[in-house]
Amino acid sequence: MPAAVLRWLLAQLGPDTDTTDLTARYERLHSARAVVLEVLHERRAEPLKVTVNGVATIDTSANVTALERTIAQLADEPAPDDPATVDRNLMSTIHLCPRRRR
Repeated sequence: MPAAVLRWLLAQLGPDTDTTDLTARYERLHSARAVVLEVLHERRAEPLKVTVNGVATIDTSANVTALERTIAQLADEPAPDDPATVDRNLMSTIHLCPRRRR
């Protein structure tokens, strides 16, 4: 996986994300955007509320809203390996030659 893709994945998912897992997913999916969406959908599928009777209740329903917002924002943001982004980042050289005068 290119270093730019790994940096973008960590920026989207957080620096604590396992890079080995990200690399395996990237090799399977061949797209940085697909990797981010897969991880975010897994995070969204986690339980919203956990209650231990008489001890504690943990409610993470606000996180789902934030994850859905992040998923929606990814549609507008280019990934480093998107074809449009890759083409835009390429540079080429054109050799200019003088035209013959008439």
